[in-house]
Amino acid sequence: MSPTDPPKQFFIQGITKSGKVFRPSDWADRLCGVMARFRPPGDQGDPRFTFSPYVCPEMMVDIRCVMVDSRLADIDVRAMDFVINFAKDNDLVVVEACSMDFK
Repeated sequence: MSPTDPPKQFFIQGITKSGKVFRPSDWADRLCGVMARFRPPGDQGDPRFTFSPYVCPEMMVDIRCVMVDSRLADIDVRAMDFVINFAKDNDLVVVEACSMDFK
C-alpha cells in the first residue's frame, strides 16, 4: 500500500464458507485481544484494557466479526499475516468493507 492510497478495511465474519457459525462464541474478542498491542504511533490506549483500532470486534447483522484495517501491515506485516491466516485456516468468510463517499 502506498502512502497516498486510502486504508482499506475488511471483515472476518464468524461464519465458515460452508455456512456454519464459528465457535467458540468469543473468538472475535480473543483474536482482537491478541492483536491489541498493534497500535498506531502515539496511541495511548492500554492494550490490557482496549483493542487496537486496527483489529476490533464488530457485529454485522447478528454475525460476530472482526474488522481489520490494512494499516496493520504498516506496523507489522507478520501481524497482518497472522490475522489473514487465522481466517484461512478456519475457513472463515472475509469481505472487504465498502467505502461510501457522500461528496
